[in-house]
Amino acid sequence: MAKPSQGGPAAVRKSVRAKVETRPTRQAVETVAVVESIAPVKPAEIDTFTAAMRYLNERVNVERTSPVRVSPDAFKLDRMAALLEALDNPQRDVKCVHIAGSKGKGSTVEMTASCLTSCGYAVGVYTSPHLVDVRERIRINNEPISYAHFAKLCQKVAVAGQNIKKQHGDPTFFEIVTAIGLCYFAEQAVDIAVVEVGLGGRLDATNLIQPEVTAITAIQLEHTQLLGDTLEKIAREKAGIFKPGVTALTVPQTPGVMQVFREVAATVGAPLEVLGEELDFSFRFEASPELGPHGRVVLTTPRSNFEHLPVPLKGEHQALNCGLALAILDKLRDRGFETPERQVAEGLAKTPCNGRMEMAWNSPRIIVDGAHTPDSIGCLVKSIGAHVKYDSMVAIFGCAADKDVKAMLAKLAMGADKVIFTKAAGNARAMDPRELQRKFAEVSSKMSQTAKTLPDALNLARRAVGRDDLICVTGSFYLVGEAKKHLADLAAKRENAGH
Repeated sequence: MAKPSQGGPAAVRKSVRAKVETRPTRQAVETVAVVESIAPVKPAEIDTFTAAMRYLNERVNVERTSPVRVSPDAFKLDRMAALLEALDNPQRDVKCVHIAGSKGKGSTVEMTASCLTSCGYAVGVYTSPHLVDVRERIRINNEPISYAHFAKLCQKVAVAGQNIKKQHGDPTFFEIVTAIGLCYFAEQAVDIAVVEVGLGGRLDATNLIQPEVTAITAIQLEHTQLLGDTLEKIAREKAGIFKPGVTALTVPQTPGVMQVFREVAATVGAPLEVLGEELDFSFRFEASPELGPHGRVVLTTPRSNFEHLPVPLKGEHQALNCGLALAILDKLRDRGFETPERQVAEGLAKTPCNGRMEMAWNSPRIIVDGAHTPDSIGCLVKSIGAHVKYDSMVAIFGCAADKDVKAMLAKLAMGADKVIFTKAAGNARAMDPRELQRKFAEVSSKMSQTAKTLPDALNLARRAVGRDDLICVTGSFYLVGEAKKHLADLAAKRENAGH
C-alpha cells in the first residue's frame, strides 16, 4: 500500500508552507492582465510573476476567445506532447486522477482532493478556469503555487515552447499553464495529482497524463461549436480520456450517452463502472440542526464501506458528484492508496466551496456561483430555495455567447425576481448584456436591467434589495471571479479606512 507522505516530502512541505515575500502588481493578479503596447515578452525576460502574466496573456487563450475564431490548431496534442518531451515528460513522474464532464467536474475534483489530503497525502490539484488568480489552478494541499515559483516554471516552459515553435507552432495559454502544473507536481514529488480536463477530453492538453483512474461527471450540451451539437458527440469527446486497463467511472447518464461510454470503453479496453449499476450507491436528503438541509450518500464495495456521509457542497446535484469522488477513492485503494473511512469523512467536511453557492458578502447578502449550463442554473435556483431564506432575489447574470442562453434564462427566471444583465471585463466570448435582456424578455415578463460593468451591476442590485433580500451573481466563472475580486478589494478598502 502507498503510505501517506505525512503532508508530502520535504520539498512539498517547504513549498506549501512558504510565504510570499512580495506581492506582484494588482494588474498581474487579475483574471486578465492588461497587455501593454510594447514588445512581446521573451522567455529569458520572465523573471517575475508580472512578466509571466504578460507573457501568458500574449498567447492564444481559447477560454476567452469566441468559438468561431478558434483555430483548429488550438487543439493539437502533438504540440503538447512535444512541449512535454522538451521538458523531460514531467507527467510520467506524477500519479494522477483524471476527471472530465460538463457539470460537476470541479466539485468532484475538490471533494476527491480534500479527502486524499485528509488521508495524509501530498495532493496536487489542477483546475480551470481560475476565479481571481491564475495560481488557483495549481495547488498542493490547497495551497497555490507561489508567485516566484510560477514565474520560474513559466520561464522554463516558455523556453521549451520556443524550441518547438518552428515545428509545432506557439503553445497556447492553457498548454503552458498545464505544463507548469505538471512540472510543479513532478518537481515537488506529490503523492498524487487530481487533474481536471479543460475542454472536452480527447484533444485536451491534460490528456497526455497516465491516470490511476478516470471519471466523467454529468454530460450536458456545452461548447457545441467545438465539441459537437448532440449529447452523444460531446460524450465521445469526453470519453477520449479513457485509457487501456484504467478503470473509468461515471454517474447515471442518458441512454445515448451511456451507450457511447460503453462503446468507447470496450474499444479502448477500459473497465467502466457506473454509480447505481456496477457500483452499489444510494443517497438521501435530510435536515439537521448542525448541517441544515443536506444530502447523505452511501457507497459500498468489496473494499469500502462509505456509509451515510454528509455531502459537503449544497444542492441535490452534488450527491452524485460526491458519490463519484468516493468511487474514485475506492478505486485508488486498488492502486495502493490508503483511504480510511474516518479520514475520508473528515476530508469531505473540509471541501472548499469557492464559486459554488459561496456567500461572498453579508450585508447585503451576495451569493456567487459559477453555474453556466441550463441544468446547473436550475440546480442553483433550487439549491438557493432549499438552503437560503430570503424575501426576493436579484440575479446579476452574464454568460458566454456560445451557451444555450435561452434555456439558461428560462431556468433563471424560475428563481430570480429581477435580473441585471452584464458581462465579465475583457472576455471576448461574453454576450452583450442588451442581447441577453432581449432574449430574457422572450421567456419571462420579470423586471430586468442592463449594466455595462459588473461593479455597475452590483451598485444597481444594492439599491434594489432590502435586509432580507439576496443578490446572486452567476452565469459564468469569469463573472464570479470578477465579483470575488471586486468584493475583496472593497473589503480591503473598508478595512484600511477603519484604521
